[in-house]
Amino acid sequence: MIKRFFVLSGLCMFLSLSAQKTHTVIKGDTPYNISKKYGISVDELFKLNPKVKEGKLAIGDVVNVKGGSNSTTKTPVTPTSAQTGKIILQPKQTIYGITKQYRISETDLRKLNPDLDSHTKIGDEITLPLESIKKYGGNQTVATTKPVETTPVEPASASNTKTKIDSGNERSSASNSHSGQDEYATYTVESGDTVFSIVNKFGVTIDELIALNPDLAKGLKAGMVLKIRKLDAAYIKKNGDALSVVLMLPFGYNTGQTQYRAMATDFLTGAKLAIERNAAGGQKLDIKIVDSGNEDSFKSSLSQINPNNTDLIIGPFFKSNVIDLLDFTKTQKIPVVAPFANSPELYNYSNLIIVETNDQTYADKIAEEVKSVYSDQKIYILADSKKDNANYLKSSLEKNVKNAHVSIVSSASDIQLDQNMMTGQSAPVIAILASDNDTVGEAFSSKVIALSKEVQGVKAFSMYAVPSFEKKVDELSQASLVYLMDRKINTDGNFEKEILAAYKAKYCKVPGKYAVIGFDVVNDMLTRENKKGEIFKQINKVQTQLATKFEFVKSKSNGAYVNTGFRVIRLVP
Repeated sequence: MIKRFFVLSGLCMFLSLSAQKTHTVIKGDTPYNISKKYGISVDELFKLNPKVKEGKLAIGDVVNVKGGSNSTTKTPVTPTSAQTGKIILQPKQTIYGITKQYRISETDLRKLNPDLDSHTKIGDEITLPLESIKKYGGNQTVATTKPVETTPVEPASASNTKTKIDSGNERSSASNSHSGQDEYATYTVESGDTVFSIVNKFGVTIDELIALNPDLAKGLKAGMVLKIRKLDAAYIKKNGDALSVVLMLPFGYNTGQTQYRAMATDFLTGAKLAIERNAAGGQKLDIKIVDSGNEDSFKSSLSQINPNNTDLIIGPFFKSNVIDLLDFTKTQKIPVVAPFANSPELYNYSNLIIVETNDQTYADKIAEEVKSVYSDQKIYILADSKKDNANYLKSSLEKNVKNAHVSIVSSASDIQLDQNMMTGQSAPVIAILASDNDTVGEAFSSKVIALSKEVQGVKAFSMYAVPSFEKKVDELSQASLVYLMDRKINTDGNFEKEILAAYKAKYCKVPGKYAVIGFDVVNDMLTRENKKGEIFKQINKVQTQLATKFEFVKSKSNGAYVNTGFRVIRLVP
């Protein structure tokens, strides 16, 4: 019954209210809009009407509203058509604070300011409805008189016009003067959740939940990420003006083992460029590079770290070493960044930042993409000897796609066109690659291209990028191939051009894979830091660096931050 009435529709009946002590429920009514209509909180409405909280609200019901004062609700300013003005972002102002002060939903605020997360810093101009600024903003107005029409951000395109890169329009600010963003415990809504189950689970009131999540007024949907409560910063810098940063890289000089040295050296070249860039922007940095040796000798390298005067540790590379380091720093709760390790064993550490996006995140996205185009075709998933990803993807598709016909195959030759039962003609299928093996990927590409030549409408998807995708763009575009990458450089972007030119000028070559990772990880972390070392206050910002998208979420309420960012590459016919 709860689902029946507590879909927060946000469809408000803007009526002038006469003095009345009861309300008769009509179609579209929810506890939220009833409470707003009569100027009382949702919790007050529930106290006055216990049966409402139990889920017994139906059209024609009479509910008691005498606890609140009568009010007239005014139609809100529509951001896309009203006159707008600007305010200058002040110290300690936050997105949430702006929404509360200027009586605007976060959704409408972001429509007016598409780059809100990417560029938010003290001194920025924030666009708001002019009426709101005049009413609530004091002397902060920088007036404009022209209505602002917001348009969707086009995905950045790579140099090949058949390739479209989604989800890469975010950009971190080059400045290191950060605004103080509050950190919140968050929860991702699952199928079957209700507002009541969420507030009961976390011990908050409905009013508190709605205040932190204005979009709830539009309905509770699976996949929504809700703010639950504000958290204290996990770590605050204690010593000096400079930010003390340690890079732990497996050079192996102290053990005589060189197998990871090239990787570490390449990573360091990109990291140094990021360090110099942030230092030139005014950030005070004290950088220490520690040779972490190999997995067996790692513990001896910990003696080079002073946990009482370290604000951030980037590295080590390997899971077992990350755990050793987290145990070593657990008293001080120093933020630790793991560039490559991603395992459920690590998710219990609240001071850990995991950069690698996991396979399950990729599979979920591919399932979403397939669902959007599915129309009763057969679905083939090509897997290698490891079928974990394929099995997870098959289960997800069967759960979320109506009447999905899914087969896991071990060879690309097993992907065959379907037959139309009525006409006997060949029918297109959906082919998914669930392996990052280059050889398997090559076979997948060849098979998809061959099928596309036989019949139109074949759709191809891949959880990973393989070399053949870049080599066969024209042919694979006929199957509208969609694939995911954790790292992809948009060579047409101004920021990307600047960084690539700076790297080439410094090292006389283009950056390799690990140099790109080194730059992206270090630049992303340093741009989230403030003078107090409160990196977790800005960890919720979505930022795209040279090639990597960073979108961190909590693995659990008191767990590690895990990157869920990726780039979506679409080959267009």
